[in-house]
Order: sequence, then C-alpha cells, then structure tokens
Amino acid sequence: MAPEVAREKASDMVQAKSLGVAVSNTSKRGFFMAQSLVRFFAAVFTLTAICVMATSSQTILLLGFTIKAHYSDSSSMRFLFVSDAIVSASSLLSLIFVFHLRRSGSNPKHFFYLFLHDMVILVLVISGCAAATAVGYISRYGEEKMGWMAVCNRVGIFCNHMTIALVLSYLAFFSYFALTVMSSNTVMYGANDEYQSSERQACP
Repeated sequence: MAPEVAREKASDMVQAKSLGVAVSNTSKRGFFMAQSLVRFFAAVFTLTAICVMATSSQTILLLGFTIKAHYSDSSSMRFLFVSDAIVSASSLLSLIFVFHLRRSGSNPKHFFYLFLHDMVILVLVISGCAAATAVGYISRYGEEKMGWMAVCNRVGIFCNHMTIALVLSYLAFFSYFALTVMSSNTVMYGANDEYQSSERQACP
C-alpha cells in the first residue's frame, strides 16, 4: 500500500509542477507581449509628437512686422522636442532588448536594468511635459500679475498643434509609467522566486 501511495504522491507532484511551468510560461509570454506593445506605442506617440512640432508653424503680421511662430522659439518646447527624440530612440532600443530577453530567457538582473531604464525615461519625459505645459498655459491664458500676455489668440493654429504634441507626449509618459510598474513587479517577484529556490536547495 505504501509504495502505491508514494507513487500517487509523486505523480501528483509532477502534474502540479508541469501545470506551474505552463502557467509560468503563459504569464511570461503575456508580460513580453505587453512590454513590446507598450514600448512600441511609446515610440509612436513620441515620433508623432516630434513630427507635429517640427512641421508646425504660423506666420502673422503684427504692427507691420512679420512674426513666425515655431517650436524652436521656446526653450521649453525645444526641451520637449529633444526629450521626445530621446524617448523614441530609447523605446526602440529597449524593444530590441526585450526581444533579446524573450529569446535568451528571464534573468532578474536583466529585468532590473530594464526597470532602471524605464525609470530614467519616465523622469525625462515628465520633465519635458511639465516644462512645455507651464509655457503652454502662459501662452494660452497669460499671467496678468506678471504682465505676461497670452499669444495663442494670435497664433491659434500653432498653439493647437503644440497642444496635440503635448498630449502625445503625455501619452508616452503614461506608457512608461505602466512599463515601470510592470518592470518593478517583475523584479520583485523574480527576486522572491530566486530566494525561495535558494531556500529549497538549502533544505535537506
């Protein structure tokens, strides 16, 4: 009787282990797919924002002078342009890194590097968005106490295009916020699994 019970327990353990491996593989595929899609969308958002900013301009006649509004006239918009370019390039490079991770297998150290990358890009993109938002608000509504007048009533088309570019940049920020949450979650659970594995190996 005892050998039969032992064989049944061993069979149950093998089935549970195979089921756990199948669930783990499915979750990994879902993780890599989500990472790839979100990074792709972040690259698309920032590339589109760059195109909108680079191609948007408006020329007006004011007091006999011709004035042309362009993103390069504002240091904050130039910062947003550069930050979007860095985010776009980093998204594409990190997408290649994610494909490499998917083929080579999971390593907690690699996911930690990915988490650090996402954190740096997250801070960069929100910095560009915040700077452009402040200047955009003053350009649209002005600041009476400081004597700064609104200019969007004269270059409305240009301001609308800059608003679109800013919204796209914020979408990239939310994309990287989601990536940071996913990466940190993977690092945390990966370290926990590694600790439990070492504990099992240490037990006789």
